[in-house]
Amino acid sequence: MCEAELDMSTFENRQFRLSARPAGMVKRSDFEFVTTPAADPGPGEALVRVQYLSLDPAMRGWMNAGRSYIAPVGIGEVMRAGGIGRVVASNDPGLAVGDTVVGMTGVQDYAVVQAKTMVKVDPRLAPLPRFLGALGMPGLTAYFGLLDIGQPKEGETVVVSAAAGAVGAVVGQIAKIKGCRVVGIAGGPQKCGYVTDELGFDAAIDYKSEDVRAMLAQHCPKGIDVYFDNVGGEILDIALSLLAMRARVIICGAISQYNHPESIAGPRNYLSLLINNARMEGFVVFHFAARYAEGMQALAGWVLSGKIKAREDVVDGLESFPDTLQRLFRGENFGKLVLQVSAS
Repeated sequence: MCEAELDMSTFENRQFRLSARPAGMVKRSDFEFVTTPAADPGPGEALVRVQYLSLDPAMRGWMNAGRSYIAPVGIGEVMRAGGIGRVVASNDPGLAVGDTVVGMTGVQDYAVVQAKTMVKVDPRLAPLPRFLGALGMPGLTAYFGLLDIGQPKEGETVVVSAAAGAVGAVVGQIAKIKGCRVVGIAGGPQKCGYVTDELGFDAAIDYKSEDVRAMLAQHCPKGIDVYFDNVGGEILDIALSLLAMRARVIICGAISQYNHPESIAGPRNYLSLLINNARMEGFVVFHFAARYAEGMQALAGWVLSGKIKAREDVVDGLESFPDTLQRLFRGENFGKLVLQVSAS
């Protein structure tokens, strides 16, 4: 039975629906902005009032029609997005009205969700946007990608691209916790200063103003043992040329390539993997779903103890979604990019 009998039709639900497959940079014209009454939750479902949305590089890939690790968003469907919000009606004993939950909500005010797909969180432990960053999917991506695939060992050198971003910042801090030397690559002096001064990386390279190859060679004189890649393109190629023996390269993302999927630039220096008996492996965090509780417990402990610090870049207003998403691909966000939908 639905808790708190409400007339859902009185809830105005604004939505962004995908109206076209983007060509190049995502544009406002790729979406239709509509208003419709909120739907009633069915058996095993709940209605969630979305408070914050997570804006992620992966969203660009979800708009493409090609084969991927997840089905593309259909034309006319609500744009897929992770979110956090409050349960306002429930038809499942596992969720109660008033619970705060995280999961896939879509870009809208109200989301009907399968209760079993949502994770309950305690809003007293951290600001809500943090559950979309260091305590959410980006944090889990960093945790499993670095520790399971990268397998860093104490004393090794770890290099992280997009080091000031939601995933990269957590990767570098976990590597420091594990006793590694950590070098971050970021864009601009402000982000590089944040990476070293606040997050504790040993060095940071500004790809916008410095010679990345020369600076990596300087900061990694014995080569790169673990490279965590979030950007692809030229930066990946440079890192491959500087690998140490038995290095591990983690392919998490390639944000430099997402807006021109028909002409993706692959690595030219892949023979470095052969020469150095190295390994390069891609991964998707959804494949670790059975172990999310493990990752969340570790991340929460590190965040609450101050060993992992985080920053969120919060933009207000659901209606700004397409323009705010563009900021992500222009590198204009500083920290985890989050869209505030509702304060309540």
